Amino acid sequence: MRLDSALIPRLLADASEVFGSDTELWLFGSRVDDDARGGDIDLYVETADESGLLEHRLEFQRRLYRLLGDRKVDVVIHPRTRPQLPIHRIARKSGILLNELRVP
Repeated sequence: MRLDSALIPRLLADASEVFGSDTELWLFGSRVDDDARGGDIDLYVETADESGLLEHRLEFQRRLYRLLGDRKVDVVIHPRTRPQLPIHRIARKSGILLNELRVP
């Protein structure tokens, strides 16, 4: 996984504050591959609450900008009340659930 482990607690805290405490945050895409180089940061957010999604997305992206600066970050948000799309299945299958990682 090519993501600074010091960022993970902050990403999880921001996701939880913005989307709710039961939010799951996944890293997927090229950053999961330790042998790859470069690439944007792909985050998949799964939340129970679909109310205020636009406002929550904007707030989360604002926080990501504060944390990561100009790095390219793609965020996919999926409320659990809606059917899964192929991108949601791909993110879950190939990604890493950051909530389960033990970081110092």
